Amino acid sequence: MSFETISLLLSWVHLGVLLAILFRLGHTFALIAYTQRELRRTIRHLGEQRAAERNSLRSPGERASSRVLVDGYP
Repeated sequence: MSFETISLLLSWVHLGVLLAILFRLGHTFALIAYTQRELRRTIRHLGEQRAAERNSLRSPGERASSRVLVDGYP
């Protein structure tokens, strides 16, 4: 084999390796995006559960407030 043939073959191998890396990175980013969506959904679900628990603990005559207190401040 001549030098040019080996060089061309190595170039194609490099290109194949780069494409494989990009393909794998694409799957990694898709997994990260999916995980973020699931975490947001779970956090939202837990927030709804906590709000329902607070409402169920409230006495019957107490009015529900639409304002949310953060660290004691409205």
